[in-house]
Amino acid sequence: MSFLQALVEHEFLRVALAAGLLSAVGCGVVGTLVVVRRITFMAGGIAHAVLGGMGVAHLYGGSPLVGAAVAAVIAALLVGWIAHRGGQHEDMLIGALWAVGMAVGIVAIAHTPGYSADLMSYLLGNLLMVTREQVLAMALLDAAMLACLLALWRPLVATTFDEEFARLRGLPTLALELALLVAIALAVVVLVQAVGLVLVMALLTLPAATALLASSALGRVMLLAAAIAAVEIVAGLALAFQTDSPAGAVIVLFAAAVYLGALWWRRQRAAAARQRAERPLSEPGAGVPDFPP
Repeated sequence: MSFLQALVEHEFLRVALAAGLLSAVGCGVVGTLVVVRRITFMAGGIAHAVLGGMGVAHLYGGSPLVGAAVAAVIAALLVGWIAHRGGQHEDMLIGALWAVGMAVGIVAIAHTPGYSADLMSYLLGNLLMVTREQVLAMALLDAAMLACLLALWRPLVATTFDEEFARLRGLPTLALELALLVAIALAVVVLVQAVGLVLVMALLTLPAATALLASSALGRVMLLAAAIAAVEIVAGLALAFQTDSPAGAVIVLFAAAVYLGALWWRRQRAAAARQRAERPLSEPGAGVPDFPP
């Protein structure tokens, strides 16, 4: 049975596809800011601290997704405060938060009665097991994240490209940094549904890095990164279905392959441009750019 036929016949695949497309929003919008601001390590600290909230919520009978959201926001505020006050110990403190969050989650998993298969799916990712309720929660989290970014768009862009200038203009750079980290936290919670905590950083960085090879305008890169992420998630889901492989891992490997392909294409074009520039002026086409017919 082909993936398209299965998509028509099986509701769980349609739900998984919807979850994947919602994840693409977080990949494109927030992932672009993570890559441009070069705060991947901060995002990693937030992502791995989430496991602690999920484990505690699961241990006490609550929703792991709610626990993840609470832990993500708390971790984002802590990471922002550490980055602002930490000085030379910033990397160490964020790394410690990363490790402590994971440790709390593992201890909570160990003390949860019964087999914690659902919680392990959050850790390793299981897109095919996403429920309608989780898709709705992902949509609400996406809406909150986009509302946060739209409300702060102009000052956030100013802070992203020149924080010192933004501070001199009187913009609240610390508050903007915390708002960005909270948006990253919400994106992490959305992405946990798709690929799990272990692979979440790949989807926050690879589609955005691929889009930056084609454009440098922030808004355009966000849209392009979201579109690239959507294609990668759909293609990865189809490939995982056809090969009976873990969906999250296949999506990330496909995203990595797309990035490497785009990087190779960019370097080939740069090499071709250098060769044209180095031609003697007497040769036909020397110094003249090649235009498509």
